[in-house]
Amino acid sequence: RVKMSAEEILVCPVKLGENFCLYFDELECDALCKDKTLQRVLRNVNSQLLVVRPDLNVAAFEDVTDQEMQSGKGMHFSIHIYKTTTPLAGLPVAFSVQVGGKNYYMCCERECGEMIVRFKEGEVPKEIPDESNIIFFKRTFTSCCSKAFKFEYSMEQGMFLAFEEEGCLRKLILKKLLKDEVDETTKISL
Repeated sequence: RVKMSAEEILVCPVKLGENFCLYFDELECDALCKDKTLQRVLRNVNSQLLVVRPDLNVAAFEDVTDQEMQSGKGMHFSIHIYKTTTPLAGLPVAFSVQVGGKNYYMCCERECGEMIVRFKEGEVPKEIPDESNIIFFKRTFTSCCSKAFKFEYSMEQGMFLAFEEEGCLRKLILKKLLKDEVDETTKISL
């Protein structure tokens, strides 16, 4: 059984023709338009918060005190939700964060044959006419865990935001998963 909402099915009927055929006019192109923005912190399975440190060029999940959380330096994210004409992939979102009075957006880039998560100074666009390295598809983590999510990179199917232990850091990465594989390192709560 599948739950559906008006956001998931975008149909614009125009008229009923001969033999009761339904005709559509002026269908939208496959473009993304910013719909709304939510303010959230991102937590991993260990309840650590994602913290961005542009000066060190790193984003990692960390244990954060209440006092540090209130100061919010690099941990209060704007989740930009986009409307789409192809809703089956998931809800398209982009992430940005403010650090030291500057805005940074999350993107992915290929470096030495490996996909890397980066935070670059700037704003997310209101419209994205084509594919973009800033878009992730938000999906529920599992059918029985509807309050946690996983985020698939829009330009490479099967690549999800995750964390990887690197020394004492739980660094934000992109991780390749097999179809329907459940991996706790990709579980993110908002």
